[in-house]
Amino acid sequence: MTTPATPAMRPARPEFSSGPCAKRPGWAPENLQNAVLGRSHRSKLGKARLKEVIDRTRQVLEVPDDFLIGIVPGSDTGAVEMAMWSMLGPRPVQLLAFESFGKDWVTDVVKQLKIEAEVLEAPYGELPDLAKVRPDADLVFTWNGTTSGVRVPNADFIAADREGVVICDATSAAFAQDLDWDKLDVVTFSWQKALGGEAAHGVLVLSRRAVARLETYSPPWPMPKLFRMTKAGKVTLDLFEGATINTPSMLAVEDAVDALKWAASIGGLVEMRRRADANLGVLEAWVQKTGWAAFLAEDPAIRSNTSVCLKVIDPRITSLSEDAQADFAKKLASLLEKEGVALDVGGYRDAPPGLRIWCGATVDTSDLDALTPWLDWAFATAAFDLQPA
Repeated sequence: MTTPATPAMRPARPEFSSGPCAKRPGWAPENLQNAVLGRSHRSKLGKARLKEVIDRTRQVLEVPDDFLIGIVPGSDTGAVEMAMWSMLGPRPVQLLAFESFGKDWVTDVVKQLKIEAEVLEAPYGELPDLAKVRPDADLVFTWNGTTSGVRVPNADFIAADREGVVICDATSAAFAQDLDWDKLDVVTFSWQKALGGEAAHGVLVLSRRAVARLETYSPPWPMPKLFRMTKAGKVTLDLFEGATINTPSMLAVEDAVDALKWAASIGGLVEMRRRADANLGVLEAWVQKTGWAAFLAEDPAIRSNTSVCLKVIDPRITSLSEDAQADFAKKLASLLEKEGVALDVGGYRDAPPGLRIWCGATVDTSDLDALTPWLDWAFATAAFDLQPA
């Protein structure tokens, strides 16, 4: 026997990381030459560029006109925590926890804010029982589990006549999946996911109901400056017109403008969803043919079209200890990276061992077509010395 031969084709862009994600096709540093550098972000020009990001986000993401959009510090994490620290407390709280970030929000609410919340949990690859979501409670959940490859199929589990506010972490769902704005009061995401932008900045989208909560409720705990969105009982509207709480990177802002221009030029949200669906389709067709891999999300109805998580099901591997299975998955990712065909595709550290391949719209379908033979090559190479189960 000889070791497997390497495939002939290689992905033109091997960046399949789940964050920061691949830059948009055709990206180059020269695209950022109009960045407002060496100037205050509070200057007329700086605020105009920040407002441009807000306006283009509304256009591409199809955000209703009566929702507020702000650029906030701390990436998606900062946006989610701003909402939780500012709004939770006056009503019962429920949290959906089916991947690592949802579990982080549980820690924030239960251990930091010390709210007695109801946690609806599910293991990686599954969703909690959505029928248990209460209309009288505030709800915090991730629309798409970046680390589990699982998404909610829709927002039908949220009551239209709900009394609580719904805080949705949509960082790996925005620009790739249908967000039901009528059912969501707070939506958060970051540029570094589906837009392929740079890190450290979050986007916070607020409905009228969210604004009403901010203006009628004052939390009992200390509020850090970075989380303050009201003054004298009113929402600080400047934050949603181009002002920011702290100093943003205007280079990252220009990169977001570039990504949003690209998104609009290809057909907006409809085309971005189509591209992500087509990318997932490549891996779905491949999984049907291969015998060693399967989706962590076994139910296609809840399978992510952005952060696609794969597990190894070959008996030679599943018969190994958990540590050995984890080592095998790391070897797969290492082989792919060493060949320069797939970078940063190891599964999340707390998830079951496997691979995680970003399939958002900034990834070209042709690159996933070229990748799948390499996935088989990596498995065959890593398993070469293993005995049949």
